[in-house]
Amino acid sequence: MSTNKAEGRREEALAKQRNQMREEFERQKQTLIQETEKARPSSNRFVGQNDSMEDTLKQSTVGLVRLEEFQQRRKELEEAKAREAARTSELKYNPFREEKRVKKRKKMNKATLSFALDDEEGEESGSASQNGESNAEPPVKKAKSRKNPEVDTSFLPDREREEAERREREALRQEWLRKQEELKDEEVEIVYSYWDGSGHRKSVTCKKGDSISTFLEKCRQQFPELRGVSVDNLMYVKEDLIIPHHYTFYDFIVNKARGKSGPLFNFDVHDDVRLLADATVEKDESHAGKVVERSWYQRNKHIFPASRWEVYDPDKNYGKYTIA
Repeated sequence: MSTNKAEGRREEALAKQRNQMREEFERQKQTLIQETEKARPSSNRFVGQNDSMEDTLKQSTVGLVRLEEFQQRRKELEEAKAREAARTSELKYNPFREEKRVKKRKKMNKATLSFALDDEEGEESGSASQNGESNAEPPVKKAKSRKNPEVDTSFLPDREREEAERREREALRQEWLRKQEELKDEEVEIVYSYWDGSGHRKSVTCKKGDSISTFLEKCRQQFPELRGVSVDNLMYVKEDLIIPHHYTFYDFIVNKARGKSGPLFNFDVHDDVRLLADATVEKDESHAGKVVERSWYQRNKHIFPASRWEVYDPDKNYGKYTIA
């Protein structure tokens, strides 16, 4: 019995010794790694430390963030970047530096050799000696200007002019933003058709700054069969193009975007009526957009008209629209 207890104590002592050796090994290993990292030249030594707007946005939106907070943070960063771009490099005024420049300029003027002035002084002294001391008034020296007033100096840096230009650019930028916000607040009537194999046409009033998801939410309230369908399961198809939900009507109006069969910036329905047919002039007609359930599209995307639909790509050229 005593032999078993001795063996047990011996095993515990050996296990404890092995743990201590393992901890000491890990400590030496970490110390060696840290010394190696310190001695190794850093790969970021010659990399700029200014983060881009995207990096700043990623760092400030870590974790679960609401969409409204993310959009607000992105808008603030874009506003700060635009304000920084509008601000020109201002000349820094240092009174001590200006005083040193004036003193240095005076020293240079004193050290400048001018034989013409010496000749004039010699002539004046000679005439004064000839005339005697009857004329007590000292001779007046005319300062010679070394600057040409006819030279164009508009290319030289001017602190006041640059500050005025910066203020004017900032005022114009703010005015443009205000006009764009007024344009986004304008209301527009959008004619659409709920498509489930046949059209059910209705219209809804939205603001030009509203997104497609907001528009689909309003459409969902007008049809009882769509009230149980979420906005993510609805699609808006305009001129044979599937419009993603994050786009706004303002984007298409400002850019005069064009679809495969007509303009994307006209949301009413009208036909092109002409008294004289002319093939060289493009038709001016607009079709009602379609609100479709995503499940219906997946089942019928191989059948006309769903077979013509494709996702809108802003970088793709669908043709130039020539109607003003």
